[in-house]
Amino acid sequence: MSRVWAGTDCGKGHHHCLVLDAEGDTLLSRRVANDESELLALITDVLELAGGDRVTWALDMTGGEPALLIALLVNHGQELVYIPGLAVNRATDGYRGAGKTDARDARIIADQARMRRDLEPIRPGDEAAIELRLLTEHRTDLVAERTRTVNRLRSLLTSMFPALERSLELNTAGPLVLLSGYQTPAVIRRLGTRRLTAWLRNRKVRNAEALAARAVEAAERQHTAVAGEAAIARMVRTLVKEVMSLNEKVTETDKLIEGQFREHELAEVILSMPGIGGTLGAEFLASVGGSLDAFPTPDRLAAFAGLAPAPRDSGQVSGNLRRPQRYQRRLQRVFYTSALLSIRSDPNSRRFYDRKRAEGKRHTQAVLALARRRVNVLWALIRDRRCYEVIPPAVSHA
Repeated sequence: MSRVWAGTDCGKGHHHCLVLDAEGDTLLSRRVANDESELLALITDVLELAGGDRVTWALDMTGGEPALLIALLVNHGQELVYIPGLAVNRATDGYRGAGKTDARDARIIADQARMRRDLEPIRPGDEAAIELRLLTEHRTDLVAERTRTVNRLRSLLTSMFPALERSLELNTAGPLVLLSGYQTPAVIRRLGTRRLTAWLRNRKVRNAEALAARAVEAAERQHTAVAGEAAIARMVRTLVKEVMSLNEKVTETDKLIEGQFREHELAEVILSMPGIGGTLGAEFLASVGGSLDAFPTPDRLAAFAGLAPAPRDSGQVSGNLRRPQRYQRRLQRVFYTSALLSIRSDPNSRRFYDRKRAEGKRHTQAVLALARRRVNVLWALIRDRRCYEVIPPAVSHA
């Protein structure tokens, strides 16, 4: 038996695996429960079909639902590649049949893995990197939920008390404390600046007097109660409590991320780079799997982060470079955000940014160019296990 390819359409309760040989003939097609005993039986049967030859397992997900399957395949020393769901959907039109079934999707995944050579391997990474990935993904979900809740809060407050919504920054603690107690213009007017200031100070709100003055001034500009004001006020109070709870959860998660990240052997080197703190450093390690073993050159790392432009030539048009379609967006955000922050704190970054601006590049282009340069710097620092220095070390000519 020659080499075989096992395509797996992953699901929550079940996966569908279809195995192809080198000629594209189906050797096995099976729906298996997402259960260890059934998955082990599947792996055993596929390895027996291969007869000791190489097996490539292709999956349309890299974590979450197929996490148990991936762990079992890694323990068996199997080769895993990832084919994105978007690539599967685009390839579907090239195959016979109009229906959509798990078996058909699994066949497409296996056949694409058989023909393509550009699929990314699935790298499980070390235990610390996996924990950081889970924590940073959880933080991303919390921040997204907080943003949605704040937007709902803004909408409700605007429908009842627009002057107050315009005067408050709802991403800070003080306005949230204010709205947890008082929401309507009539109540805030009756309270007055002096008593509202005292109430806020008792709850340790910074700049309590200025905040109270803004709220009372907004209340003086609205003397009309809108329909349903009492119900809206209750809903505002509920949403404020949700935002405050989410703020606490984000803070707790940040502490966990910071503690886990600082225990990693590369933490000191990564933190030495201007613009990279605990959260961005943790996202970097989570994105690369805890090490740079999969990136033998900085160019490979830059390509993975979407910072190495790909050619888009056609006909007589040449030299047309665009951002690649497939890249790790979280990793790109790490380099872009840290580059943006480093402009204010690192003279080397500032000089490079100013030079690019002088060359006629727009702000975003200059920051992206700086991010690409910082890929080279961070890669070299990790390779040499040394920390960043503002003044490069002198080269000895002895």
